[in-house]
Amino acid sequence: MDSLIRNAETINRLLARYGVKFGIYKNGEFKEQLFPFDPIPRVIGRKEFYYLEAGLRQRVDALNCFLRDIYGKKQIVRDGIVPEEFVFSAKGFLAPCDGVCPPKGIYSHISGIDLVQSKDGNWYILEDNLRVPSGASYPMIARELQRRGAPEVFAKAGVVDNRNYADLLREVMEHVNTGGINVILSPGRYNAAFFEHSYLAEKTGAVLTTGKEIVCENDCLYYIDYNGKKQRVGAVYRRISDEYLDPMTFYEESVIGIPHIFEAYRKGNVALINASRR
Repeated sequence: MDSLIRNAETINRLLARYGVKFGIYKNGEFKEQLFPFDPIPRVIGRKEFYYLEAGLRQRVDALNCFLRDIYGKKQIVRDGIVPEEFVFSAKGFLAPCDGVCPPKGIYSHISGIDLVQSKDGNWYILEDNLRVPSGASYPMIARELQRRGAPEVFAKAGVVDNRNYADLLREVMEHVNTGGINVILSPGRYNAAFFEHSYLAEKTGAVLTTGKEIVCENDCLYYIDYNGKKQRVGAVYRRISDEYLDPMTFYEESVIGIPHIFEAYRKGNVALINASRR
């Protein structure tokens, strides 16, 4: 622990050198700030950690079942468990997605579940972010730098390893891929999480794009590189909100989406990660 504290300044300096930043809009202006590193960890015991992990796995499975039903048979509505108006008047319900089943039937491939621990020691869920959850890259790179500065801590303390996140993400993209390359679709340099987009693209081997290099032809997506080479796209890890994803289907004034991408998705020719909004 002492070595972590002693190396905190060095780790923060390296985070700045690597450009580990997140952006915020304040008073209409985009501002970036460095990701702050705290050398003192919040310790969660092994037993409690695996208890939370099991509960979160169950919750994500349940959320996927819910989305599959809501956009499919709607049995939960027919059985009177969830009121019809609760579903169809919800801001997150996307009518164009009704009846569309994503590849392998997975709606939420990556889930951001916000947890807090109360004074009584119990854990509570603040929200389920199934649209464009972000933040995975920050503990990945911070932990990597911590291991360099204090390897003995990780050797002795039995810290749960997070170095396989990029491999897991790549496996998810490959699992639902409909044939072609994997791409990470970013709104661009001035998005708050652009560092994460580029970092995850590097770690997973996916192509980072703002969509300008992607075209839809015959209901299939293609990526055209700087040499003019055209490659089929099989999976899109989109970091763009649903309403801006396709100006032909959703918000027609969007300039960061890809025209006709939803039609390619609807016909099963490309996988979207995550698939639908809740």
